[in-house]
Amino acid sequence: MRFISLWILLLLLTAGFNQSVLGQSDSSSIKSSADSVTNVNTTVRGRISETLHGKPAPLTGATVLWLGTSAGTVTDSIGSFQLATHPSVNQLVISYVGYQADTLLVIDPTVTLNVTLRAERTLQEVTVSGAPGQIDRINPIQTELITQRTLAKAACCNLSESFETNASVSVSYADAVTGARQIQFLGLGGQYVQTNVENIPTVRGLGTTFGLNYIPGTWITSIDVGKGAGSVVNGYESMSGQMNIELQKPDSPDKLFVNGYVNSFGRVEGNLNWSQPINKKWSVGVLGHASTLQKETDQNKDGFRDLPLYTQINAINRYKYNGERFMAQFGVKALYEDRNGGQLSRFGPSRYRFGNTTKRLEFFSKTARLYPDQPYKGLGLILNGLNHEQTALFGFKPYAGRQRTIYANLIYQNIIGSTNHTYKAGLSYLLDDYREQLGTLQTNRTESVPGVFAEYTYTYPEKMTVVLGGRFDYHNLFGPQWTPRAHLKYDLSPNLTLRASAGRGFRVPNFLAENFGYLVSSRVVINEAQLRPEVSWNYGGSLTNDFTLFGKKASLVLDYHRTDFREQLFVDIEHPREIHFHNLYGKSFANSFQAELNYQPIRRMDVKLAYRLFDVRQSMSVPSEDTLLLPRMMIPRDRFLLNVGYALPFDKWKFDATLQWNGPRRIPYLRAGTGADYTVVPLEYSPGYYNLNAQVSRAFVSGWEIYIGGENLTGFRQQTPIVAANDPFGADFDAGSRVWGPVTGRMVYVGFRFKPIR
Repeated sequence: MRFISLWILLLLLTAGFNQSVLGQSDSSSIKSSADSVTNVNTTVRGRISETLHGKPAPLTGATVLWLGTSAGTVTDSIGSFQLATHPSVNQLVISYVGYQADTLLVIDPTVTLNVTLRAERTLQEVTVSGAPGQIDRINPIQTELITQRTLAKAACCNLSESFETNASVSVSYADAVTGARQIQFLGLGGQYVQTNVENIPTVRGLGTTFGLNYIPGTWITSIDVGKGAGSVVNGYESMSGQMNIELQKPDSPDKLFVNGYVNSFGRVEGNLNWSQPINKKWSVGVLGHASTLQKETDQNKDGFRDLPLYTQINAINRYKYNGERFMAQFGVKALYEDRNGGQLSRFGPSRYRFGNTTKRLEFFSKTARLYPDQPYKGLGLILNGLNHEQTALFGFKPYAGRQRTIYANLIYQNIIGSTNHTYKAGLSYLLDDYREQLGTLQTNRTESVPGVFAEYTYTYPEKMTVVLGGRFDYHNLFGPQWTPRAHLKYDLSPNLTLRASAGRGFRVPNFLAENFGYLVSSRVVINEAQLRPEVSWNYGGSLTNDFTLFGKKASLVLDYHRTDFREQLFVDIEHPREIHFHNLYGKSFANSFQAELNYQPIRRMDVKLAYRLFDVRQSMSVPSEDTLLLPRMMIPRDRFLLNVGYALPFDKWKFDATLQWNGPRRIPYLRAGTGADYTVVPLEYSPGYYNLNAQVSRAFVSGWEIYIGGENLTGFRQQTPIVAANDPFGADFDAGSRVWGPVTGRMVYVGFRFKPIR
């Protein structure tokens, strides 16, 4: 707790210094603006709000459409939107369920619009209700927008806990000791998803293991989840999808946000978001987070902590300049985390111990040259530098890792004749310097990758969008790499949209950092792999239909994607007492199908029902030098999700519940005598199980909100997640390869949020 007290003192001193040195200004000097450098071609910007308790409040998820077309967008978590001008229409229609639609004539696209919608029939109890899932109607890539309203359906203490109501992304513990969380997306692990924070690649490299825990949920304003190959503008590492997380900006109208949280396992968290205008163009922001867990829990009585003890301190100090012709952001991120897992303290100094200490320091800047007279034109530069240091202990085996990264992305965009033909082109550079050592095993490398890219977009108004992109990167270790990608969006009708995509991706794996969970064991690490990039092709399509069901709004999304690997690092845990790393031989693919229905049966109620099917297989070598295609480990074939949310008038009370069914998955068969001959090893599967999460929150006029909820309310937990827990230094000890379900049972939490009423 001493670290937390020091951090709070440092944060208050930082906020006081920024305010006293830089000064204050009236909040009216803040204006809504595009934050992403890659979106500087937005021609119309604005903010949609409602009147709540006599004061303006942002409307999240309001629809903004050009009159008589399907070209439009939805407002983000602070009610802001940005939309390209239409070649033949200059009237905007703004609508929201329960509010009177408004139509505006746009004469000067450079003027920021501020619109307040009125309640239908001036009802006294109108409440804003947002659908639990929102598909970006404009983006040719199938992209789901997760807003702050959706995130608030759960405690969302960090990014790994922000997908409780999302059917596409599933999150589980990687093992029974480290507390690391892993995501699965399109049937593949999180390392195949390019995870960016404000268009900067972030959860990658040595940060893959615990990186999801390093982004507090209260910092997040929205998450874009895209399926399939991403845009070439953002790099070459998107193989199964991409996520972009937007954080609270220095010019946010919410100047202060405070969150406190505690749960029944002893976890305590505090968060502080602070934004302040300096003058009409400059603003400053501080995001702070501190959390700790110091209570030992052992529900299955195996002598091991079910959750590691830890302390994390995390902060960002950032600045923003917002001018007519120039926009800039820059700041510093700092993180310290210490984890301590393994056997309980009563086992003394000879106990099996897992320890991990991480220190991260990061600098970032984003600058953009704007052209008010040519709003479709822009030039942007993103710069990022990272130093990541990590030390760990697995029993008596030490690990040390260091990553130093420099990233640069220069983007230029313009039109060809008209806004129906646009393009983006630019240069990128990525420098990764890795140093890893586990015991006597060392893996060091330096990657230097300059690249050039171009992306052309053709828009046939109200009907079709085609995006063709390609990038050429020269890798100092692996030579030239060509990455083509294509996306299509076709409006079959105003309410029915077809999307298709195809593209190549590649990445260089970090076999130690990406498999921490398997290292918490007595398995002998056998590295038989040559260092080669993983290469895949992803292709798929989706169909989105907005319709009415019994007179109420509904939407149905069907999608299918397939990922085919040409090269892959194969992690083989089929052998008892050994973990093998080798290159792919034969085939490796992942098929993913998902159906999702969103429905509002009554006012102020949202219902999401989803089903997901995975078919993921990989070739195994057999003694006859042939291959055998087997289901991949730890991938559940089926998953059902039901989410129901209901709010009383004015959002005074909100009720949310999510029920999931996770199907069986293949797990290692660890009987004595099994070995390399996969043709005789039985296929063993875990049972399926249900999981229930729920939350109730109460908001007050003063800006306070309290919430209480629970996770895993069914109480289901895996009884013996650790093999040979009674002999952790013996040859059969394994805490990572057979964890298929929750390690802990029912958990209850309570917390508060405070945001002053504007």
